[in-house]
Amino acid sequence: MSSLELVNIKKRYGDLDILKGIDISVEAGEFLVLVGPSGCGKSTLLNIIAGLDTATGGDVRIGGRSVRDDHPSERDIAMVFQSYALYPNMSVAQNISFGMEMRKVPKEERDLAIQEVAKLLQIQHLLARRPGQLSGGQRQRVGIARIIYHDREVLVLDEATSALDNATELLVSDAVKTLGGHKTLIIIAHRLSTIEHCDRIYMMERGRVVKSGTYEEVVLGTSPGIPINAESRAS
Repeated sequence: MSSLELVNIKKRYGDLDILKGIDISVEAGEFLVLVGPSGCGKSTLLNIIAGLDTATGGDVRIGGRSVRDDHPSERDIAMVFQSYALYPNMSVAQNISFGMEMRKVPKEERDLAIQEVAKLLQIQHLLARRPGQLSGGQRQRVGIARIIYHDREVLVLDEATSALDNATELLVSDAVKTLGGHKTLIIIAHRLSTIEHCDRIYMMERGRVVKSGTYEEVVLGTSPGIPINAESRAS
């Protein structure tokens, strides 16, 4: 298992400060959620974690080791984007198993993994289809199914559940946490039903972390107007 530590992360584009000194520590195996209004820097922060963008200042440490200068392929991180990035010429089952096949996972083990994740994400009936035959929400579930069995220890989901309805987002979050098992999980979430099931929340505003803690500490102890789409917990 790998822990993740962000130390005074800053990002500037010209004269515009996007991130203004972010300090976050994620324990190995922890499920962390980032929340905040559009433009607060959540996606920029995830891109820096994954190595897709470079911080202006600060450090990214995985398992206690600085990876700031490492190429994305050298980091112990797998990332799911809002755009899904599925292989259009492969079936759903092939998309899910591709990474395992590249790592030489035996076919019997791959087949069992496909059935397990498909059942939890309720996509068994889609396994023979190709991405072009799926809805946006279905493609998101396939993209998430693929990352669950990645060999990286840190999973990062950038807006990866935004096209899902409330119930399906909760289903996906539970599946990722269940199947990811020992993996460290970081996700941008938009609904209280998802946030309620995480280990810790970091609330961002204007490039800063303004509050962090458990669901009870951050959400239940926060006055009305928290910067997320606070849908009813009963929905």
